[in-house]
Amino acid sequence: MPPPVTAVLDAGAAWLPARLGETERLLEDTAAGHGAALGADATATLNAGGKRLRPLLVLLCAGPGADAAAVRAAAAVELVHMATLVHDDVLDDAPLRRGRPTVVATSGRSGATATGDLLLSRAFGLLAAAGDADAVRLLSETSVALARGELAQRRDAFDLSLGRERYLERCRLKTARLFECACLIGRPRRPGAELLQRYGSLVGLAFQLLDDVLDVTGPPERTGKARGTDLLDGTVTLPLIEAAERDPELRSLDLAELDQAGAERACDRIAATGALESARGEALAMVAEAKGLLDDVDLDVEERRLLGLVADGVVERYS
Repeated sequence: MPPPVTAVLDAGAAWLPARLGETERLLEDTAAGHGAALGADATATLNAGGKRLRPLLVLLCAGPGADAAAVRAAAAVELVHMATLVHDDVLDDAPLRRGRPTVVATSGRSGATATGDLLLSRAFGLLAAAGDADAVRLLSETSVALARGELAQRRDAFDLSLGRERYLERCRLKTARLFECACLIGRPRRPGAELLQRYGSLVGLAFQLLDDVLDVTGPPERTGKARGTDLLDGTVTLPLIEAAERDPELRSLDLAELDQAGAERACDRIAATGALESARGEALAMVAEAKGLLDDVDLDVEERRLLGLVADGVVERYS
């Protein structure tokens, strides 16, 4: 676990580590239980690590009384997240994820597509087996939003006329909606769900903005992928949008013709405009707003503190 997550676990030592451990064991059992080939690839995806922020949010919003239903929901949310990563790597033909070879690099497009499909189906299987219709509906609606966000990103590829509102809407669909889902699915029918949904959206947006900044700054040994991968994929992010407003010559970039050296030069030009500091500032403001919302939710002192630590951890991870 990365330091921002271990800080939350240490603070919630009375109950949180045990629930997250149960979630991890459920993920392991789910990944390994469906044939040797698919099981190996699903397990490799799980073992590649990750911050586990989404299942952590499920458990925190469920609170100290988090039960087996909350653990299932936490695992289901993480399985959907894992599935989207595997499918993204298929679409991008990505060789690395978190510094390790991707499933598509080791097992080909067919194997990776099947692995992502398995992870997605098992997420709903966990919830359906428990008869949790509300959780199935919520995760289903969220999965549709994730697909819409991915389609929007593909549609917007290489388009340097993209504006910030279109970018933010895409981030809401592709990233923030799963953070929202994590908060709602962990707190069914409890007061303050709407505020926690907004908290999740803001934390998810900040997460994506900072991730896009990190793609420009690198280095690969920290990000697990080449610097400027978004540019090479034709993905226009807020740092490039804001940099082009300050340096209009950046609009003449031919993203489709960039090689790795050209992407790194473009990253240097983006950084020189001050756009990265602006994007970071926007993300910090989102985190501050998210933490402020917690004051109006019916939470005990520990729950509020732990959710604040999660929001702070998003910033710490990318500082």
